[in-house]
Amino acid sequence: MKALVTGGAGFIGSHIVDKLLELGHEVIVIDNEYSDNDHFNWNTKAQNYKFDIADYESTRQLYDGVDYVFHTAAEARIGPAIENPINAMYINVLGTCTVLQCSREAGVKRVMYSSTSAAYGLNPSPNVETQPDDCLNPYSVSKVSGEKLCKMYTDLYGLPTIVFRYFNVYGPRAPRKGQYAPVTGIFLRQKESGEPLTIVGDGHQQRDFIHVSDVANANIMAATSDIDSEYYGQVFNVGTGSNFSIKKIANLISNEFVHLPPRPGEARTSLAINTKLKKVFGWEPKIKLEDWIAEQIK
Repeated sequence: MKALVTGGAGFIGSHIVDKLLELGHEVIVIDNEYSDNDHFNWNTKAQNYKFDIADYESTRQLYDGVDYVFHTAAEARIGPAIENPINAMYINVLGTCTVLQCSREAGVKRVMYSSTSAAYGLNPSPNVETQPDDCLNPYSVSKVSGEKLCKMYTDLYGLPTIVFRYFNVYGPRAPRKGQYAPVTGIFLRQKESGEPLTIVGDGHQQRDFIHVSDVANANIMAATSDIDSEYYGQVFNVGTGSNFSIKKIANLISNEFVHLPPRPGEARTSLAINTKLKKVFGWEPKIKLEDWIAEQIK
C-alpha cells in the first residue's frame, strides 16, 4: 500500500514510518520540524517533504494515490499550548482539517488520527471511550476538536477515520529536553547527567504508560484490519490498562530527586480501558514499562 504520515520525522510518526517501510509499503512523510525534539528522524527510504500540514497548496498533491494517512503531526505539549493557544489551534485544528480535506479529495481509504487521553480531564479513572469530554487546557481542546472533525468527515463526507486517544507514550526517540518532554525521557536524561530527578508536584499522580512500538502497531493494525464501517469516526483508547505513580518511575531510575511546584491544567490520574481496541483490531500491548526502564539503566 501507499501511506502518508504527517509528523513522520517526529517521535511517534517516525516509528510508524519505519514499521511501514519494514512491511514493504511506500511511504510519504510530511513534517516541518516544528516540535522541540532533540533531533528529527527522517527515514531516507521514504519520500520526505518539509511542509506545514496546514498548507493546502503545498501538500494537496502529495495525497494523490495514497491509501492510508497516519496523522501524528501536532502541537503535542500541554505547556506550550497554554502559553500560546492560538498556535495550538492553528496546528491541531486547522492542520487536521487540512489533512482531512486533502484525504477526502484524494479518495484516501482510511485516516488514523492521533489524539490524547487528556480529553478525559477529571473524569474518574479508569477512562472509557463513552465518558464525556472534559478538556482542562488548550491542548486537549485542540485535539478533541480534531476528533470532532474526523467524525464529521466520516458522517458528512464518508471519509473513513479512526481516532486514537494515546495515554503516556514513551520509548526510543521521545523528546528528552525541556520541562514538557515526557517524564521518562526527562528522568533518564537527568540520570545520565548526574542530576537529581525533578518530580512535578508530590509525585503521587498516576499515568498509564504505553510504549511507542505498541502505539505504532495499533495504527498499522487499524489501517489494515477489515472492520465494520460502524467503527469509523469512533474513539479508541491506546494504553496498557495499568498505571504507575511518577514517584515510582523515579524510584526505578534513581534515589535522588527534588520536587517542583504542581502544574495547572493536568489530571491526577490516567488509566485506560483498552478492551475496545483489543476487540475490534485484535491489538495487545507487548512491552512493560519496568522492563524497558531496566534496559535503559543497564
